[in-house]
Amino acid sequence: MKQTFTLREKFRQFFHILFPILVTQLALYSMIFFDTVMSGHASSIDLAGVAIGSNIWAPVSTGVSGILLAITPIVGHLLGANKKEKVVHKVLQGVYLALTLTFLLLLIGTLSIENILNRMDLEKEVRYIAYGFLKAIAFGAPAYFVYQALRAFIDALGNTRITMVITLTSLPINVFLCYVFIFGKFGVPVFGGIGAGIASAITYYILLLIAVALVIGHPSFREYLAHFKISPPSLGTFHELLRLGVPTGSAIFFETGIFAAVALLMSSFSTITLAAHQGAMNFVSLLYMIPLSFSMALTIVVGFEVGAKRFKDVKQYSFIGLGCAIAFALFNALLIYIFREQVATLYSKEQPVIDLIQQFLVFAIFFQLSDAITTPVQGVLRGYKDVNVPFFTALFSYWCFGLPLGYYLAHYTEWGAFGFWLGLITGLSTNAIFLLIRLKIIEKRYAVKPLEEISTLE
Repeated sequence: MKQTFTLREKFRQFFHILFPILVTQLALYSMIFFDTVMSGHASSIDLAGVAIGSNIWAPVSTGVSGILLAITPIVGHLLGANKKEKVVHKVLQGVYLALTLTFLLLLIGTLSIENILNRMDLEKEVRYIAYGFLKAIAFGAPAYFVYQALRAFIDALGNTRITMVITLTSLPINVFLCYVFIFGKFGVPVFGGIGAGIASAITYYILLLIAVALVIGHPSFREYLAHFKISPPSLGTFHELLRLGVPTGSAIFFETGIFAAVALLMSSFSTITLAAHQGAMNFVSLLYMIPLSFSMALTIVVGFEVGAKRFKDVKQYSFIGLGCAIAFALFNALLIYIFREQVATLYSKEQPVIDLIQQFLVFAIFFQLSDAITTPVQGVLRGYKDVNVPFFTALFSYWCFGLPLGYYLAHYTEWGAFGFWLGLITGLSTNAIFLLIRLKIIEKRYAVKPLEEISTLE
């Protein structure tokens, strides 16, 4: 990261940071994408089971990862203030926090997940696949969350190409492992959808090993590792990380969790409907990696500029990021409409499932613009360390408004399963409006006061 002076320089630096993040996010989600696609070609039962399992794992994993994203603006502010010697201590505490959160997550999951699945209206075979998938992927959770802490550090330094290389290296390994464990190749038993969880868990450890090796060996990290020393967990740093991370992670959990909740509520419909919903939502979630990447890049550049108190530069970066994200969203909406049939055939060989996926994808077109506003604006606000209001707007928009509306439309109108998608669209649009208003308030507040006079924004 370096100071820029013209819009052209800002465009160049922003996309220099964005492109590797985008490739990384697409590659990371491609692991889930291939899990789903390959499970769907095993059977609709396997696809539905992986749908339930992944829709429980996804909001939890992204929520915890969201907490660890607090490392990025903290490191960014230290870099902007030229306090590099303090960076490695914050990162080490982030690793401790990742392990602590993993322990709590696994404890809660062990005590509750079987009961949760038993309470759902699932076919016995679907429940078996979902439980096996979650049990398998739980073994990879410690590696996954420690990797997320290291990744937040790497990205905060602007070394996003390194995380891109790490992920691109691990992706073909994950695809190969899915092939082996789902379909039972090279003497391995046929695990079906459960094999997708086994493959992902192994891949998470490979991700972590590559990341540790690069942090130790790459010259970009030497000046930070020079200040490294083993220290015990610090409650003060934990509090700092959690103060920023919990609202951030909760907001992300509310957004991803609403999609998971809809998938779980879809279990009251047929297995074909559930499988089709999962196929369409899986593709939409892949496209969601684009605005999410803009969000993460904006957090890096905004955090750096806010730390240096260059608020005019912050607004310019915000304009660049938000404008480009919207342009991408319009292009994606067009692609979904034109190629919805081809997309549907990726997920199943069963014609009823293919037909239903196409219908769901028409609704998915309307997700694109809302996501292109909501997610990048969250990244800008996170760079300002403004995380509390986005938490409450997400809670209201998704859970108090969008989900109840979707449930009503699904069960008390002729919309049926499509009613849930209308509820999702409404919730996303509502949150987009709230966050745009919040961003304008924050920009005005920083425009009239120096940083020292601004306390924690609530």
